[in-house]
Amino acid sequence: MLTLEDLTRTYQTRNGEVKALDGVNLHIDKGEFVVVAGPSGSGKTTLLMMVAAMLRPSRGTVRFDERDIYAMAVPDRARFRAQNIGFVFQMFHLVPYLNVLENVLIARGSLGRNGHKVRAEELIERLGLRQRIWHRPAELSAGEKQRTAIARALLNRPKLILADEPTGNLDPENARSVLQHLRDFQKDGGTVIVATHGPTAQEFATRTICLRNGALEA
Repeated sequence: MLTLEDLTRTYQTRNGEVKALDGVNLHIDKGEFVVVAGPSGSGKTTLLMMVAAMLRPSRGTVRFDERDIYAMAVPDRARFRAQNIGFVFQMFHLVPYLNVLENVLIARGSLGRNGHKVRAEELIERLGLRQRIWHRPAELSAGEKQRTAIARALLNRPKLILADEPTGNLDPENARSVLQHLRDFQKDGGTVIVATHGPTAQEFATRTICLRNGALEA
């Protein structure tokens, strides 16, 4: 499903070149739950952003279902991302003046309105947010915010969910709940990649890979 070849990302700083990712080669099959583990600064977020078609590599390719996503024109890549990839952030990234339903529906973007409200309500129900559907983010707990973010990521029935430290701001009970929802998506045939520096997510993974200093550890 996903093949990374010689994936490299460098940044120019006042002190010279910084290599955030250094020649990563990786293949992920459909239906895997992969945890990318490593300390802060190891390149996990950079890896996820490039897989998500949000950050062009300095060198290398990202192939999703045999398609080189960075060979696409920018509008085509944005459309491909919206149709195939859901992203869950550590800091939730909910719009503060919108309620739960409206925050979930943001993901429909240019894909149209047909069926999205029904789908959003189904996800809100499934994720235990029915009593919070009209609440704004300030009225939600951290766990409820993250479940709202997961519902948003699932709205367009993506093939792949990417989650960047999705439990970093949660207590252990809510962390396990969030990871269970991601595993439910994987058991339904989806593919999940979670970046984390904590051990809990590894209990849910089919495979764990380790990043350090931008490179995969053997």
